[in-house]
Amino acid sequence: MTLYQFEGCPYCRMVRQKLSDMELTYVSVCVSPDRSRRQKVVEVSGRPTVPVLVDGDVVLADEDEIVAYLAKAYGGAQRA
Repeated sequence: MTLYQFEGCPYCRMVRQKLSDMELTYVSVCVSPDRSRRQKVVEVSGRPTVPVLVDGDVVLADEDEIVAYLAKAYGGAQRA
């Protein structure tokens, strides 16, 4: 699993917390806070926003969708 994110992003923090709570291993790719400098994120998800989670063939680019996916795919209660 790979998470594209940056430290100051509250939505990214929410996903990192969920991953931590579930004790899931992932690779964190820190991207620029500047959307215009996120070419790799656009290549992966089609848009410059973060967080983006890649899990095999699954690519999710919305924090709520990511949290729901993690709960469904890996178990555990979904956080609101």
